[in-house]
Amino acid sequence: MTDTSLKAPGPEGAIPPTPRNMQASPPNGTGGATYFRKGFGLKSEIQSELDSDYTGHLVDLLKAQEYTLTAGGVTIRLAKEFGFCYGVERAVEYAYQARKKFPDRTIYLAGEIIHNPHVNSKLQAMGVEFLMPGKWEVGTGTGDAGRSNGGHIDFSRVKAEDVVILPAFGVTIQDFEALRKIGCVMVDTTCGSVLNVWKRVESYARDGFTSLIHGKYYHEETRATASQAEKYPGGHYFIVRNIDEAQLVCDFIEGRLSADALMERFGHAASPNFDPARDLQRIGVANQTTMLARESLAIGELIGKSMSRARGDDYARQNFRTFDTICSATQERQDAVVELLREPLDVMVVIGGYNSSNTMSLAALCSETVPTFHIEDADDIDPSTATIRHRPLGAKQETTRAHWLPDSGAVRIGVTAGASTPNNKIGEAVGRIFATRGIDPKTIR
Repeated sequence: MTDTSLKAPGPEGAIPPTPRNMQASPPNGTGGATYFRKGFGLKSEIQSELDSDYTGHLVDLLKAQEYTLTAGGVTIRLAKEFGFCYGVERAVEYAYQARKKFPDRTIYLAGEIIHNPHVNSKLQAMGVEFLMPGKWEVGTGTGDAGRSNGGHIDFSRVKAEDVVILPAFGVTIQDFEALRKIGCVMVDTTCGSVLNVWKRVESYARDGFTSLIHGKYYHEETRATASQAEKYPGGHYFIVRNIDEAQLVCDFIEGRLSADALMERFGHAASPNFDPARDLQRIGVANQTTMLARESLAIGELIGKSMSRARGDDYARQNFRTFDTICSATQERQDAVVELLREPLDVMVVIGGYNSSNTMSLAALCSETVPTFHIEDADDIDPSTATIRHRPLGAKQETTRAHWLPDSGAVRIGVTAGASTPNNKIGEAVGRIFATRGIDPKTIR
């Protein structure tokens, strides 16, 4: 997608506003002693532990055999891009390093390090205490009227001598400021791809554009990204989940929907005191990095065309910006699944947390073509009963499916995993798939 943000000027003669003293980069006073973003140089000391916790033998075998294993009429095809991405590996590694560096200190994690229950359980077993954000409840009205505490974290237990790990999703500028005031050690594992989106949103706010964010309003990353707009006085954001919700924004822009009707639907997903008539005059599109890439691109195109129809091409060129901020790892995993789905497959198994946005995007892609089972952990496949416990696309509860694989005959099963899923869990799932058909995974070579 073309980056029009480099060309779109601000209002003639306008002076950029001064940002508020809230920031997600290292603030003054949190130098080398209390703010860490590059680890502690302890990788060699914790690497064996990481390998033991997260390496998968069957995954290594799949990669060595062109991502294919066949035994007893069962063929497993693994997508060529899958599982842990660099940002997740880095976040997990830094959390392990922090425990090694500060063995006697209380270590907190601001939410979940990533959306994978296995990884989070490992950190809890290492003595890392989780501080979970409050729920962002859907309500009516504008701004904070539809929220509980806006998803912020209660840091009242944290003392200056404690350590707080910031997750790969990042934290809001308000939460960062709260920790800065406490003066505790911060180990920042925020993914570089997320930081790139933050810079984009900050630039929109600086230049007087509202950030229209394709994401899930309750997701940690989206909350953190949206908060970047609030660095500048008058900065605003508006969050849409999908292209259908983006169409409602277009309906307002083109006069088919009232401001009251728009805010009744989106009050919980917009910045405080959001006024559509004022705040949707200038729009910059961004996205949660793990959303479905093709939909993010389509939303940008949809909003841009709507502004052109309503206000003219010249107006849109000066008052609309868009840029593809889907992270490369998300895109690569989605592209790999699309490639795999071109093959004849009987079933797809997608492995990853039920609250993992990138995993849900993979499951959505697969479901368009082949019967798909999104499982959270390898244990969801039970060879002894030939059942699989999974969450259907769009459902809120798990369900158990019996005889999900045919008892005999040739079968081809595609496998992929979200960016938060470690190789050992992928390998265990593959082993359980074979075992469901009575094949001992230990015999596979």
